[in-house]
Amino acid sequence: MKKLYPLLSILFLIYWGCEDETDDKTAEVVVDNLTEVILWGVVYSIENTHSLNLSSTQLTGKIPSEIGNLSNLTYLSLGFNQLTGKIPSEIGNLSNLTYLSLSSNQLTGNIPSEMGNLTNLTYLGLSNNLFKGKIPSEIGNLTNLTYLSLSRNDLTNSIPPEIGNLTNLTKLYLYNNRLSSSIPSELGNLTNLTYLYLRENQLTSEIPVSICNFFTSDSLLIHTLEINNNQLCPPYPSCIEDYVGEQDTSDCE
Repeated sequence: MKKLYPLLSILFLIYWGCEDETDDKTAEVVVDNLTEVILWGVVYSIENTHSLNLSSTQLTGKIPSEIGNLSNLTYLSLGFNQLTGKIPSEIGNLSNLTYLSLSSNQLTGNIPSEMGNLTNLTYLGLSNNLFKGKIPSEIGNLTNLTYLSLSRNDLTNSIPPEIGNLTNLTKLYLYNNRLSSSIPSELGNLTNLTYLYLRENQLTSEIPVSICNFFTSDSLLIHTLEINNNQLCPPYPSCIEDYVGEQDTSDCE
């Protein structure tokens, strides 16, 4: 029995979408002595796999929690597929990631707070999914981010003030959600931004004066600023009057 033990494997079967009982799409995940993971018919070494690009490959079903075993990954792209369900919390194990894209799927549920463990990320794309709930405050831990997109989801509650910690951001996309409450003044800390999209939410109250950090005395420093189609109330800071666009002010005092 001792001779057979090294040959034993732990087999996990994860159903990867199913149109009917005769057309199963499964992903077989095998962990052999904790050195290999087989995902979607391909063997990945836990130690040596650093990049996994499966974008636009027609993947369906859920992201398996076993993906968190690939702890040496620095690049993970699963975007532009048909993935469903929640992001597994085990994704927080991938602390070496610098690039993560899950955009343009059908992912649901909350953005897991474990995302805050991915402190080496420079790129995080979660746009065009079905995420609900609030933006986790832990996202403020990702201080190396230069790109953050959470647009085109169903996110609610306020923009967390911790987002002001992301001072390396050059692009921030939060448009087309249901974000509410006021724009946090900490947003003015993001002086490296070139693109800021807050349009088409339910942001209320007055615009903080700190947003004038994106302006010189007479012009916009960043390339694009869009805050239209919210519920922001006048009076508007003079620096931004030309950029406010259409607002629903029916609930303003």
